[in-house]
Amino acid sequence: MPRTYPGSLVAGLLLSLSGLPLLAAGLFDSQPLNQERFAVLAQAVGRNSWKLLVLEQIQQRPLCWEERRDGLVNPSLNDFDFSGICSRYLDSNGYSLRAGGEDMDKRFRLRIEDDRNGLVLLAIDPDRGVPIPVARASRYRRDRNAFVKLNLEPGWALERRAYQGRTLSHVYFANPSPTNRLLTLAGESDTTGGFRRLGQPSAPEAPRISSLAGRGPVRLEVIPYRP
Repeated sequence: MPRTYPGSLVAGLLLSLSGLPLLAAGLFDSQPLNQERFAVLAQAVGRNSWKLLVLEQIQQRPLCWEERRDGLVNPSLNDFDFSGICSRYLDSNGYSLRAGGEDMDKRFRLRIEDDRNGLVLLAIDPDRGVPIPVARASRYRRDRNAFVKLNLEPGWALERRAYQGRTLSHVYFANPSPTNRLLTLAGESDTTGGFRRLGQPSAPEAPRISSLAGRGPVRLEVIPYRP
């Protein structure tokens, strides 16, 4: 006789795993958020790497971050106990990607890179070709004690993960267009994106004539012409 389980037990188990990206794409819903309560930031790490983090202002005061005159952002939440005032989303347990009303494939990763237009946050799947731009900063400067604010690209917004109407502590970078459409648009807007990861082409090698020097004339075979 098959064993049955109470609905509440199943729902509780799913909620306990809600932070993992391995669940079915159609399991969760999302709810809109007040974008002004959030800051998408890039933190300089090492000599040329960047780390993505999202800050949320829950209470009005004190401020969780402050924008400086030079365009950088001070993480002022480090100066006080921000429990109940600010929230931080630091990795894939706190944020993920959503497109066309569904969670994007778990192979997509968010990565910050430098490009010719500045700093750009990309959604990258190694098997899908061109990266999808999610946010960018046209002007930036590396400072280990400050952050660079990233502005979401048109169509992208932060949303809250929800399960059966109940909001969870997970934030989406969400776009109403499906993934395939976003990949197509990314390819159309960056015709060189598919080759960017190959690097710059190397210059052709000069002909090697040194190996023939000092050996005298080179005999060439002559093939007579026959009509």
